[in-house]
Amino acid sequence: MEWNASVGIPLIVLGAIVLLLIYVFGRPKKPEQGERRPARRSGAEQERVEPTFGDPDALPTQGELDVSQVEGFDARDIPPSVRSAARSAVGKRPEQSIERIVTLFVAARAGDVLAGPDVVVAAEKAGLEFGDMGIFHRLVLGKKADGPVFSMANMVKPGNFDMAQLDSVRTPGVTLFMTLPGPLPALDAWEMLLPTAQRLAELLDAQVLDEGRNALGRQRIAHIRDELRAWDRQQERNQIRPGR
Repeated sequence: MEWNASVGIPLIVLGAIVLLLIYVFGRPKKPEQGERRPARRSGAEQERVEPTFGDPDALPTQGELDVSQVEGFDARDIPPSVRSAARSAVGKRPEQSIERIVTLFVAARAGDVLAGPDVVVAAEKAGLEFGDMGIFHRLVLGKKADGPVFSMANMVKPGNFDMAQLDSVRTPGVTLFMTLPGPLPALDAWEMLLPTAQRLAELLDAQVLDEGRNALGRQRIAHIRDELRAWDRQQERNQIRPGR
């Protein structure tokens, strides 16, 4: 067979082009080709993301609250006549700055409410005393002048319990809150607050919620304990003076 240059040369060129296209477009893409990927961190540089409950931007941050901002409770909204009648030495807080508030809710189940008389009976059974500001308090035996370990307010503003009209009180729940610093170390106070909230929930057939209105689970309880343990350690460090 004679070599026909007019046919052979174009075939050779065409074959070379096909091989070049297979080489260029037939190779697998590298991971960075065709997509954007966030830069990865290795080892200790990787950030640990803690689990959250609900929308973290919508949740109140413990420690950034003021007593007047405890949900459902604001002593300034209590009518003057009720406020003066509610002044009591029981549970009165000493004049000092408040750096942090830890809050729990005991809320009625969906479609239900808590009756005022039932709340009062449950509070007394749980070891709370009615006192200052028309709310309930847990006191330290023998140290009542130091203020309450924690308090319990009505979830409905202004938050007090009007004993003169208790039979007509209906509320979706109560707010338990402790202010720091308090008469006890933070972790010790928490170990009194949590069982009280659980006892109230048992007596009222209600449920315990965290500060974000989510069911209080073991993980959240452990996280709060860790936070308060760290708080106590920081307070101890702050009390150590140079040279001692």
